[in-house]
Amino acid sequence: MPLSHDHIRTTVETYLARHPHERTQLCGLLEALDRPTDIASRSTFSGHVTCGAIVVDPLGRVLHVLHLASGKVLPPGGHTEPEDDSLAGAALRELHEETGILPQAVTPWPGHEAVPFDIDIHDMDARPGKGEPGHQHFDLRFLFRLSTAADVPFVLQVEEVGGIEWRPVDRVFSPSLREKLLKLTPEAEPETVNASALIYNDRGEYLLHLRDYYPGRIWEPGMWSLLGGGREPQDATLEHTVRRELDEEASLHIADLTPFGIEEATDDAGATMPIAIYAGRWNGDPRELHLTEGVMLAWFAPHDLHRLRIADTTSDLVRRHAASRTASPSSTAPQTGAASDEEPRPASPPGTVPNVIGVHLYLERPDGTVLLGLRHPDSAFAPSTWHVLAGHCEQESAITCLIRETQEEAGLQIQPKDIELVHVVHHIDRTGDRPRMGLFFRARTWTGEPELREPDKCTRWNFWDPAALPDDLVPYTRAAIEGIRAGRLYSETGWA
Repeated sequence: MPLSHDHIRTTVETYLARHPHERTQLCGLLEALDRPTDIASRSTFSGHVTCGAIVVDPLGRVLHVLHLASGKVLPPGGHTEPEDDSLAGAALRELHEETGILPQAVTPWPGHEAVPFDIDIHDMDARPGKGEPGHQHFDLRFLFRLSTAADVPFVLQVEEVGGIEWRPVDRVFSPSLREKLLKLTPEAEPETVNASALIYNDRGEYLLHLRDYYPGRIWEPGMWSLLGGGREPQDATLEHTVRRELDEEASLHIADLTPFGIEEATDDAGATMPIAIYAGRWNGDPRELHLTEGVMLAWFAPHDLHRLRIADTTSDLVRRHAASRTASPSSTAPQTGAASDEEPRPASPPGTVPNVIGVHLYLERPDGTVLLGLRHPDSAFAPSTWHVLAGHCEQESAITCLIRETQEEAGLQIQPKDIELVHVVHHIDRTGDRPRMGLFFRARTWTGEPELREPDKCTRWNFWDPAALPDDLVPYTRAAIEGIRAGRLYSETGWA
């Protein structure tokens, strides 16, 4: 989904906390953030955000490219796109598009994983041929280092880039950037390779994870902590790390995660470990989540933390975040449709059991074949099994969820007017599990071809003949497809 105003504002404010003397020179960006316009859109000509990648190789040189549009030699970078899930991710995408360098070939500079290394405002000339008036770019530049000293193969985006050049720091184009790079100490701090999620709700509570008690084998055994974990090779950024961990540990998807800072944690041996913290709002019931690690998840108010077995650093982090939300009026406004202190959730009747709502895309081509995806072997749910494109509803309508999941997982665009409900499956996997209500929607038309947007979840897309479905198909999905073909609207599976 498009980058949110809150994500951009939080990123900028985190940067200014490190560089308070730059607040005056960035007043144009701050004023733009106060306007009710989409600052991430390139069509916002009062000024919009761009993202750049400052890549330093093992010899200390900085990557520059010749941008054909401006005729200037600059670091790689450009406009954000709707599919970008973070500003740092946008910088990595631009790096790959313009130079061919894969995100896995670079790593964020320690201490700058989610915070720009430099922010610059510069004027852009009008381009009448493209209908663009003169405007400003608010350029957020993220710092990366090349992972190898070997020659890197370049595949230039020839319509935009005319060549590349590795420049020594004293020849970097921007004076402010050059000054920061000259002060950089490569080994000043350990690399941040861990990320955690600070999840809160509109009642001011925080989601904590009770870890298994395996002394000597896991971090903080038997203690309440945040969800999160270590970076893996497929993670382009630490935001990708924390999103993957949330999915793997609890099948939890947070619409908007914003960087809150870097925290220092100490293990039993006294070693210090930096952890990137991302904050996000969620108003769900943790009992409905599919927990694959640890004992349980639960909400706690900051004033109750003293009752828990919890690290002092975690308690302090929660309280600091709670204080920052109290100080910011906009941060305390409840989400649309979410429970709040002013509108308490009514008690459920005795015996009520919440059901998990899932949306599913029934995509049928004119030849009658149906789209299925092969789930990753490491998936917590139905590994190495075929399934339709699906997802869980967050604080959103089912149709909105379906449109979001379709774009995020397969890069397909569908419109509400083209969507119809064709089947409902009420199913339960095992006795004692949460019941689930699966809503299957048909998209009458769509734009694009299926892409592997989330290869850690789905390894392959195929269109299958519904009369010859694969044997390793999720059972309730098979029941739904059979029901759709038979014209039935409802079916049940797994109930005794």
